[in-house]
Amino acid sequence: MNPEVKETFIKRGKIVSTIRNIMDSKGFVEIETPTLNTIPGGASARPFVTHHNTLDIDMYMRIATEIPLKRLIIGGMERVYEIGRIFRNEGMDPRHNPEFTTIELYQAYTDYNGMMDITEELINKSCMAVNGTEDITYGDYEISLKAPFKRITMIDAVKEQTGVDFGEFMGDTEKAKEVAKELKLEVKPTDTWGNVLAEAFDEYVEDKLIQPTFVIDYPVEISPLTKRKKNNPLLVERFEIFVAGGELANAYTELNDPIDQRGRFEHQMMLRENGDEEANMIDEDFLTAMEYGMPPTGGMGMGIDRLVMLLTNSQTIRDVIAFPTMKPVGASKSANKPVAEPKEEKIDFSKVEVEPLFKDFVDFDTFSKSDFRAVKVKECTAVPKSKKLLQFTLDDGTGTDRTILSGIHAYYEPEELVGKTLIAITNLPPRAMMGIDSCGMLLSAVHEEEGEEKLHLLMVDNHIPAGAKLY
Repeated sequence: MNPEVKETFIKRGKIVSTIRNIMDSKGFVEIETPTLNTIPGGASARPFVTHHNTLDIDMYMRIATEIPLKRLIIGGMERVYEIGRIFRNEGMDPRHNPEFTTIELYQAYTDYNGMMDITEELINKSCMAVNGTEDITYGDYEISLKAPFKRITMIDAVKEQTGVDFGEFMGDTEKAKEVAKELKLEVKPTDTWGNVLAEAFDEYVEDKLIQPTFVIDYPVEISPLTKRKKNNPLLVERFEIFVAGGELANAYTELNDPIDQRGRFEHQMMLRENGDEEANMIDEDFLTAMEYGMPPTGGMGMGIDRLVMLLTNSQTIRDVIAFPTMKPVGASKSANKPVAEPKEEKIDFSKVEVEPLFKDFVDFDTFSKSDFRAVKVKECTAVPKSKKLLQFTLDDGTGTDRTILSGIHAYYEPEELVGKTLIAITNLPPRAMMGIDSCGMLLSAVHEEEGEEKLHLLMVDNHIPAGAKLY
């Protein structure tokens, strides 16, 4: 084994044991909660689905440990935690793996301020345990993990970076959507003031937070399990901590009102019925438990893998997971399916509508200014916090990787596009999307069928080399 790799995993072990020792010393009880659940709850994420043959029901690999741990709080255990594996059927990138490790902890009779104190201690002492100092290098950044960390509201953080004060038009969705157009944000018809605020934060603020920063007081729309602020019901008592431009932990003052919780779940179900696969389902068992009475509670969840990345100066999550999820060499989506005799596909184009052809001619010189090239897909990942965008790493024949973002996630999963040969326009000016420069455009064929837009990414013969020019 490479000595540097070995050292990374020795440090990982020390980090986990340090966290466990701190929690045990504070009187927390470590609990193991179910990995298989009848409802995927506790987070906004797409679950892995399996089937229980004996009970004849679909079950979900857990996307968080939150709900069962909070049920233990309701049952009278005042301090509980779990260090365990989480499973989310989502994209892969340097900060995301479908299987990862978190710590979630819950403490009765405290709030998100108490969780900030614990979070600071876990990060600071873990750093001291493996590095012997509070100051670290991560990539190009020099970072101090000395407590206390900076604290700022989401509204103020967005104002610092954009000049827009969402507090001046609190709750005004129409004004927020006008601002979204000015800031060039993706907005859905169901989005409200809070959704736009969160989108502005994701686009303009998150990657600017290099030193450890608690961003507090989130909009209620994106926090279905969180207690509202007493002086402002549009906001909740929630924080996320950001270091080196990425999220490390998430925490709440937990919602303990069963009536309010049911209303939040019902709103999530409305979003789910409108196509949001990451929205929460209604958990009747949890609501029943809440009706018995949940004390004031603070809760926090932190990604162990991301903490290890930070404290070992590792730039990708694959470097800190001993067995990261990988596609087998030579495997395809159909590799495990039974082989069937090929059948001639009959395609019905009778209901297809296409855009009319342009009537205006274009001269050859104008056409030739667009540089159409064959490109090979080296990597493809879902862009975090975007439901539409896929990020392509492409071989364009120059020897330097090209990045292009395309809003086609509704039509393709990233893993099925790796290795394909596509067509791109390569001389468009770079365009910033979700904080990433997209250098070009991939070509797709678009038509309507019974009022629904259909899209097919143009894929060509793999015998065509990367960089081949189209005339």
